[in-house]
Amino acid sequence: MSTKLPLTELPAPEATPGLRRSLKRFDITAMAVAAVISFDTVGQIATGGGEAATWTAAIAVFFLIPYALLFAETGAAFPQEGGPYMWVKLALGRSAAALTTLFYWVTNPIWLGGSLVFLAAETWDGFVFPLGSGTFADYAFKLAFVWAAILTAVVSLSRGKWITTAGAIVKVLSLALFTLTAVLYGAQHGFQGLADARFTPTTAGFLALVPILLFAYVGFEAPNAAGEEMHDPQRDVPAALGRSATVAACCYLLPVLALLAVVPAENVTGVGGFMEGARLVFGVYGGAAGPLLTLTAVMFVFALLTQGSAWMIVSDRMQAMAAADGGFFSRALGAFHPRLGTPVRTNLLSGVVATLFMLAAMQLADGDTAAVFTVVLTVAVTTLLLSYLVVVPALVVLRLRRPDVPRPYQVPFGDRGFVACGVLVYAWILIGSWSALFPGVLEGLFGIEYVFQEIWGVSRLAFETFTLGTVALLLLIGVAGLAVARRERADA
Repeated sequence: MSTKLPLTELPAPEATPGLRRSLKRFDITAMAVAAVISFDTVGQIATGGGEAATWTAAIAVFFLIPYALLFAETGAAFPQEGGPYMWVKLALGRSAAALTTLFYWVTNPIWLGGSLVFLAAETWDGFVFPLGSGTFADYAFKLAFVWAAILTAVVSLSRGKWITTAGAIVKVLSLALFTLTAVLYGAQHGFQGLADARFTPTTAGFLALVPILLFAYVGFEAPNAAGEEMHDPQRDVPAALGRSATVAACCYLLPVLALLAVVPAENVTGVGGFMEGARLVFGVYGGAAGPLLTLTAVMFVFALLTQGSAWMIVSDRMQAMAAADGGFFSRALGAFHPRLGTPVRTNLLSGVVATLFMLAAMQLADGDTAAVFTVVLTVAVTTLLLSYLVVVPALVVLRLRRPDVPRPYQVPFGDRGFVACGVLVYAWILIGSWSALFPGVLEGLFGIEYVFQEIWGVSRLAFETFTLGTVALLLLIGVAGLAVARRERADA
């Protein structure tokens, strides 16, 4: 028996009250750029040395392109508010959609309260004004950072989009300035980092880099969470996604190459890699180097802030739609403010989760910022990649079961092309998820030495407790949310 819904039963755009069409093609592109280009991962990728550039380029071709094709078609065909939540619901049902959305959503307050705020504080402390570690100033800065990002998501999208757009512009300009300055520095002093860089890809490098590279490249579907707030999603989503994906690929590959060209790989750190590289190459500006470096640090922190804001704007809408649809605890959690048109209650919940995670992360590894940064980022990588293990098959199901839905943009070669892209993307996500959850296991299978304590700065027990404990807790929360929502629907 066919399981597909009649076309008339699909949720229609503009089905959510209080929403206003605020996003045009440029806004969608800027929001995707603000969300996807991750300053915190540039240094982390560069720690892989020369082969990091090789794998960055390879994954752009063999993952980013098919990934972009999948989501460009689906986003244009199904522009309902909530984006991936609606896609999974239509393909696999409300329960699967609610659990998947929980993992997708919680990535962002974890990331905001973890790696983003730690990197921002480290940068501010080292280049703008000293904060110390664990001091009152340190806590105050991190709390202000988290809640500034949340408040940006609370204001109406017609205003909030300009903050994320400014962040996207600042981010691209900062990376372009760094890359150009590195070239100037190399021309004067020589590209010393290239002498020791090894660009030949290895299995060990692949297994170490694939989770962070996938995390860096995913998220272009995020603006679809505000699908009913776009002026013309059927035409704008594919074009905006193509442009933002191209910009993102360049903004990862070129700065990583520039960083490796002037800084030996062994001196690149995940926390301070970008800014430490900037400190070195800005010497070409002579007496202006100090003020310019401080300005770059402020821009860097602002870009991190708007990066968190962009993800809060879109992921909170997904989670709010899950709640409003009766899939996660109370429908009241998914209410959109009648004047602002934003899910204020979900926004505030994100702020609370980010704050709690930040406070917990500060206690990990006895205040070792680098270890905290790496482990917290891995938790965010894990939860986001796990959500795609459901989202990607849902896209394939929709493609095969819903050929009646108009598709303004289509993946080349029809069903076969779409399924092939889906299988390739799913294989990448599966490898990345496993490597993030269980680092060192695949290395052991290939006979690659993997000294856990040296690599992560914490024991395997502490690492697995933090990551697997987070996943288990999320599953429990998700099941509880489904049960409460089911009871609420029954009582309605």
